Amino acid sequence: MSEEQKYLPIEDYALIGNLHTVALVGKNGSIDWCCLPRFDAPSVFGALLDAEKGGFFRIAPTEMSDIRRQQLYLPETNILLTRFLSQEGVAEVTDFMPIKEVGTPTHDHKIIRSVTMVHGSLSFTLMCRPAFNYARDEHRVELSEGGATFLHQDFHLRLSSPIALEQDEQGGVKATFTLHKDETLHFMLESSKDGKQAPQPISEKAYHTAFHQTSHYWQNWLSQCRYQGRWREMVQRSALVLKLLTYAPTGAIVAAATTSLPESIGGERNWDYRYTWIRDASFSLYSLLTLGLTQEAEEFMGWLDDRCHQLNDGGMLQPMYGIDGEQKLTEITLDHLEGYRQSRPVRVGNGAYTQTQLDIYGEMMDAIFIFNNHEAISYDLWLNVRNLLDWLAEHWQEPDEGIWEVRGGPKHFLHSRLMSWVAFDRAIRITRDRGWPAPTEKWVEIRSQIYEQIMNKAWNEKEQSFVQYYGSDAIDASALLLMITNFTGTREPRMLSTIERIKRQLSEGSLVKRYTQGAADDGLEGQEGTFSACSFWLVEDLARAGRLDEARLRLEKLLSYSNHVGLYAEEISPAGVALGNYPQAFTHLALITACYHLDKALNIHLGRAHPSSQNLYD
Repeated sequence: MSEEQKYLPIEDYALIGNLHTVALVGKNGSIDWCCLPRFDAPSVFGALLDAEKGGFFRIAPTEMSDIRRQQLYLPETNILLTRFLSQEGVAEVTDFMPIKEVGTPTHDHKIIRSVTMVHGSLSFTLMCRPAFNYARDEHRVELSEGGATFLHQDFHLRLSSPIALEQDEQGGVKATFTLHKDETLHFMLESSKDGKQAPQPISEKAYHTAFHQTSHYWQNWLSQCRYQGRWREMVQRSALVLKLLTYAPTGAIVAAATTSLPESIGGERNWDYRYTWIRDASFSLYSLLTLGLTQEAEEFMGWLDDRCHQLNDGGMLQPMYGIDGEQKLTEITLDHLEGYRQSRPVRVGNGAYTQTQLDIYGEMMDAIFIFNNHEAISYDLWLNVRNLLDWLAEHWQEPDEGIWEVRGGPKHFLHSRLMSWVAFDRAIRITRDRGWPAPTEKWVEIRSQIYEQIMNKAWNEKEQSFVQYYGSDAIDASALLLMITNFTGTREPRMLSTIERIKRQLSEGSLVKRYTQGAADDGLEGQEGTFSACSFWLVEDLARAGRLDEARLRLEKLLSYSNHVGLYAEEISPAGVALGNYPQAFTHLALITACYHLDKALNIHLGRAHPSSQNLYD
């Protein structure tokens, strides 16, 4: 069997979760990724990164050669339906994770899987083969009348089954069964510290109670979303993805559910994204508040507030933190795992946490400014903001690793200068609005210095565009944020010509690359796909610039690149194949704002909305 046959395409997975962790469920009925008890914990099912060793939990027809497979979410929920269709019969597997209640033990989680025969008859095979601690630890299996228990040194898994299970030779259990029309079997996998309690089959009543409670939770939550525009279904699905990627105890939003899914198959551009980036903060708060999801915005703002009170030894912010605010994210490689389709190395942790990325101060200040327009920030936070800006005032002219976290040495990146300008600009606006004490004259002077420096040093007269870093002639899609952050106006000639160059040199149809390969040495071999968030940034720029027909066509094409349930990975290959970690919050955030701004621009064009309606920057 080839590597391609051993691994599903990344886009063939859907996501379920309980606001503490998630599971990826393939169209083949296999859970191939799940970390317990939280997003950044070691995997229990990790076949996504090693088909042989990683572990999985599969329920599917025994003979799959003539079976068509489909997946969909039940309306307005994160409850997943995987359908198997053949001439012999049609079956459905319903997968969900009940929302974890506040106060329950850390390790207590549930995955419920229900198999129903819609018509005809099919034979099924169940295989549950956990591989604890990224497949590094041994475990014991105990069979009982009601299922099986997998005993591990840290915690245990109980598989409740209505049918008899038998142990296999690789530390798992298996069973075969046949279902006929209208027959249903329920299975439940529970994690717990308690290894003494034997599994018991889940009753029909208990199943339906869990199902309806989970369904009602998601539908009630989504009812808060106030976006009713042209792309309502895609925006709502993106909101549901962001909620799934939220760690309920702290409000942090992880960048993605996975680690080490490659940016190019067989390449080394494989990173751990199960942490929270400061860079995502302003996009997150803007999207959440735009959609009316105020509780999530307030909880995420609480997480950001804590980071401003817990600076590292140099008085600086880090580019990223753990979901509990952990500062040390030591990067190691798991050399015993082959990686997705042999894309090594598999990394855990992320060494970029030690990098200097000056743009994060702008993203943090933009987030604080956006939230301050919703609800006044505290004076204690303001004092910490002033300390951060004192540091930035001394260091903004230094080179850094930039938004793309290059590992080829620091440079004077345009985006880092832009976001330094944003930091002081937003602080000045907050001071004006709240009347709080601040060295306003100093901030105004620095803001002006940065603005003129960008216009003088980041503009390339020969190329007629803004460039990636001072002295370069390379184009970078992060320049699209010049308009999105209101650094330039929507009719600024330099910005419009930069957009044209991005379209010429970085676009592949409606898809957009981050930068020209080799423009900034990122210290790595291999190529990457187009960067999904950048593609949506271009749509938003075109909408802001009034080029509505072009923006709308690009957006519609971009939406066609989502997978079958509306999810996006970090990147997309020219052939439309998902690459990189999945699903990625940054992409879904960019999708939301692009849809919102284009919808608003179209409504204004048609006389249906006032230009200043629902502007969080007012």
